[in-house]
Amino acid sequence: MSSIGSNTNLTCYRVIYGDTDKMGVVYYANYLRWFEQGRSELLREMGTPYAAIEERGMHFPVAEVSCRYFKSARYDDLILIETRLTSVSRASLTFAYQIRREADATLLASGSTKHACIDNQGRISRIGIDLVRHWREHPEALMTR
Repeated sequence: MSSIGSNTNLTCYRVIYGDTDKMGVVYYANYLRWFEQGRSELLREMGTPYAAIEERGMHFPVAEVSCRYFKSARYDDLILIETRLTSVSRASLTFAYQIRREADATLLASGSTKHACIDNQGRISRIGIDLVRHWREHPEALMTR
């Protein structure tokens, strides 16, 4: 398993009414959608949008997820989704997330996702060495420790 440096992607999102319950508080599962949004933007920023990964015959379904909630996001809040790729092993990736309210930098939630690498038939597969090499050779997006 290799450790990945501290470079991050920061994505902004405005909470819409459809994200909330009757009281204007964000429904808890939406934080997982925001993890996905941050992860997609990070991969795109690293030069490997998810569609390009799928074209290589690889898929990264979520195998584990963790989310700890600290404060509630509310309707019309502007939130910041900070995403880091924290580790890459032969057949998995791990991302870490922090979600903050932009107005006061309050930490709303933090968490992580671990993704298995599978092929088009759904079998566990090694992450393509060319993909790992690409991530390591682009220090502007990612630094290997």
